[in-house]
Amino acid sequence: MRYAYYADLKPRDKATYRRSDETLRLTLPNRAAFPPLVAALRASLESAERRRVERSARDLADAIAAAFDVSPVTVKVLSRRPSTTGSELHGLYEPADRRARAVIRVWMRTSQHKRVVAFRTFVRTLLHELCHHLDYELLKLDDSFHTEGFFKRESSLFKQLVPAH
Repeated sequence: MRYAYYADLKPRDKATYRRSDETLRLTLPNRAAFPPLVAALRASLESAERRRVERSARDLADAIAAAFDVSPVTVKVLSRRPSTTGSELHGLYEPADRRARAVIRVWMRTSQHKRVVAFRTFVRTLLHELCHHLDYELLKLDDSFHTEGFFKRESSLFKQLVPAH
């Protein structure tokens, strides 16, 4: 299934979209190394200490980048989500440029009630933004589109990191 915006893409972007859609799974190398990092992230969210959450999120993102042998990203955890027209921004990915490495921003509190985001939601958001990075660095895509394949890759990483309960 292709999303509606596919029809408006230029031919080169359509080719990138199709390539993105073909990769449905990313298999984490050395999966045994990740449970302590995921547990640390869970504990840091429970502490509600922004700096601690940022450190744990950065450690997990660095480990994933290293496992896939791609360049690291700068992870910034901000306190309260900005509210946009009718929705909340959960995370943001900014690709690397000549002057700086890629940046992932994630928010740890909801915009309206200022509550700490649920652990699973936070991890999914972090992985979502990290998948944009992996699209560029690992899959060597010219752009990172929200395709069905993209969401399946995100989900595959999540399932490897966070056991179902």
